[in-house]
Order: sequence, then C-alpha cells, then structure tokens
Amino acid sequence: MNTPTAGPTITVGTIALSFHRATAAVIRRVLEAHGHRVESVEAPHEQLFRLQAEGEVDVLVSAWLPSSHGGYLSAYRDRAHLLAPHYHPYCVWAVPPYVPVDAVREVADLARPEVAARMTRTIDGINPGAGISRFSARMVTAYGLDRAGYSFTPGTEAGFIARVERGIAEREWFVIPLWRPQYLNRRHDLRALTEPEGLLGTVDAAAPVIHRPSLARIHPQALARLDALRLGNDGVEELDGWINADGLTPLAAADRYLAAHPQLVR
Repeated sequence: MNTPTAGPTITVGTIALSFHRATAAVIRRVLEAHGHRVESVEAPHEQLFRLQAEGEVDVLVSAWLPSSHGGYLSAYRDRAHLLAPHYHPYCVWAVPPYVPVDAVREVADLARPEVAARMTRTIDGINPGAGISRFSARMVTAYGLDRAGYSFTPGTEAGFIARVERGIAEREWFVIPLWRPQYLNRRHDLRALTEPEGLLGTVDAAAPVIHRPSLARIHPQALARLDALRLGNDGVEELDGWINADGLTPLAAADRYLAAHPQLVR
C-alpha cells in the first residue's frame, strides 16, 4: 500500500482497561493507514467522557450503550457522532468452572448458608466508574448478599486480574464481576451465573464516539473503514489475550490482528 498523504493529527481517547487499549490500537492503525498522526489519551471512564465533552478527545474508544456508559454520554450527546458498534459487550457475575453447577447456578444461590460458608465473600472488581462496578455494588444489596456477609470492593485492573489468577491457582470458591469481551473468560473457562433481576444491564453496543466538530478533520475513507470495522467479542478477547497472556503491546497485538485481517485497513 502506498504511503498516504499526511493528514491532521487525531486524538484518540482510551478508557484505561486493556481490552479498550486493544480496540483503540486497531483504530489507531486504521487512522494511520489513511495518513493521520495519532495522539493517545488514556483516562478512567468518567474522566475520558468529560475530556471529550470539553473537546480534548476526537475519537473515544468506546461507549457501551445504553447500559454502561449512557449516562456519561448524555451530557453532550448532541455533540457526539456514534460509529457502528465494533462488538457487543455484556456484564456477568462468574465463578470458576470447578464450583459445581448444582451448588451455584444463579446469583441468589450465593446467599445459601452452605454456599456462603465456602465462598470468599469479598467480591473484588475494577474501578468504580465502570458499569460492572456500579451494577455489582447494587446487586449485593438487591440480592440480600450483604446479609450473608458479602461486600463489593472496587479496585484496579491489575489487582482484579491478580485476584482471579490467585483464586484459580488455590481452587478457591469465589465470584467475580466480569464482562465479555475479557480474556479471562477463555483463559479460565469462567462460568456465568444466571441473574434474573436484570441488574447487570443489557447487551450493549460498543461504539466509538467522534466529537462532531472533529468529523471534518478525519479522512472520509478512514471514517468509512472505522464505521465498517467489526471485531466482535471474540476478536477483542483474542487481542486482549495477546496483551495480557502473551505480553504484546496493544499496537503489536493490533498489528498481529490486522496482518491476519488485512481487509480491515485496505
């Protein structure tokens, strides 16, 4: 492919989680393939949406709509242009595969005395601004798990991953607030619990958000490629696994993925 003429610098804002970094790296490569220089900004959920509302971020990766991030986007929805979703995420509570299905099938089962006696009752999560964290804090009360001794504690992504790896290694009974796409799903075959109250939200659409004043600065063909980009949950989990399990940088993971799917940038 011929080197394209240099275009305007585009700021890509990424939610500070590994699978968002993976998706943002693919978006960066698409923009670069059409002549743009890319500057990167990374921040937690609420802060990144605030930065875009203030005009500091051209492309935000990505808004999970309507459940997880709809409230953050609503403050400036009239100045936001949504691309077609790149994947369709959803939130779950999950347990390791060695926890018997007949003991723990749904969230309410966690409160059964014989289950609570075996489970670790501190439920560890990621940063408090994530949809899964907001939903999980509410679920502890809604399902009466607090009365059985459970509590939800938000934390960092690194601490969350380390907690899962440690629990699996020790064959601990624990429940983890999780989502797809996330590489731990395929790494450990974690089993989602039924959540009949619907407190974990819907299946969302993960759409990059473009600040409307930035639309004219993005090459039309790059915009068309980004709007047609379909990674799917499996594709994002594959990228996320290369970053977390194989030690690739997000850009190296994106390059590997695009080498296998060259039609995404051509």
